[in-house]
Amino acid sequence: MTKPKVLVVDDQPVNVQLLKRALEREDIHVIPAYGGQEALDLVEREHPDLILLDVMMPEMDGIEVCQRLQADGAHQSIPVIFITARSSKEGRLAGLGVGAVDYITKPIDLDETIARVQTQLRVVQVNRHMLDLQRRLQEARRAASIGAITQGIAHNLNNLLGVVLGYLDLIKTQAAKPDSVRANADNLEAAIQRIVAIIRQLTSLVVKSRLPTVPCPLDDLLEGAVRRFRSEHRHEDEITVDNPLGPVLIHTHMEMFEDALGKLLANARESYGEAHEGPRPISVHAALVEATGLEGRLLRIRVEDRGRGIDPQLRDHMFEPFISSKNTVGVGMGLTVARHSLRNMGGDLILEDRHGGGAVAILTHPVDRRRRPIG
Repeated sequence: MTKPKVLVVDDQPVNVQLLKRALEREDIHVIPAYGGQEALDLVEREHPDLILLDVMMPEMDGIEVCQRLQADGAHQSIPVIFITARSSKEGRLAGLGVGAVDYITKPIDLDETIARVQTQLRVVQVNRHMLDLQRRLQEARRAASIGAITQGIAHNLNNLLGVVLGYLDLIKTQAAKPDSVRANADNLEAAIQRIVAIIRQLTSLVVKSRLPTVPCPLDDLLEGAVRRFRSEHRHEDEITVDNPLGPVLIHTHMEMFEDALGKLLANARESYGEAHEGPRPISVHAALVEATGLEGRLLRIRVEDRGRGIDPQLRDHMFEPFISSKNTVGVGMGLTVARHSLRNMGGDLILEDRHGGGAVAILTHPVDRRRRPIG
């Protein structure tokens, strides 16, 4: 096991040697330094786990050394324990105010110093374990996501290819019946279009660069999304659009925006379930909200349904690929793609329960600002 490294900084060599001998008896590797600049150079080269830093030093005192460490993103996480003859409250607050984690006053009590050093080294070790666990968790999630996507793609495409082959066989066996051939050809085309849709959705998921945006009237965007939904799903559901904003201009990528909103309409319709009979009302409400930070004004669109609501078993996984409450072929990526598209344009998507039953998808999108760093 690697020994922990402690940088001891003091302009008095006798103090450095005293602490060095005491710490080395505790199996701690000690790096001595006798000035502020030397300490900074050693931090750059040795990357210590902890720094014992004298405050009162010529040329560069401990306060300035600590300030420089805090200003350096690579080293600001190294804990610093100040050592000083100043025991006043103001002196301690000054040290803690520049980033020190603890304070030891002279004359030094070696037992107390060792105890405080060991405490801070344990904190460092715990933090490293936490960072390592977070890294492993991220890797596991990434692997699980890739596995889910791969499995979902294979399952959906295999099923759809089976449908394609089935309709081809029917066309071959019923070649003498033109009506049957036409009907099966239409079904064949629909299955192929589902395959194309999956491939197009996968392509949109890997887009990382910001797509170009242009000013688009909001009423055109809403009409385009409804038209796209009806064209793709061939349903004449009751969709009520409430847009008091009229043709306010939204800087967006028109096709991506309409596609994302169309997927929310499809999700709202599916929430009623395959066995549902009667109308499936869907309402769309547009509003502008003020946002803090760089976003400026935000467009907020609420897509509400009165369906079955959010399945509690799926609540924490709604935006994972191929998570669906349906058992049909070629589904399960709509919400994943919609949220990815909106985030790529600087917006976001959340899903909530609707008061009185059903669900609400809340889409947000910047209005004024054209560019935003991808999160």
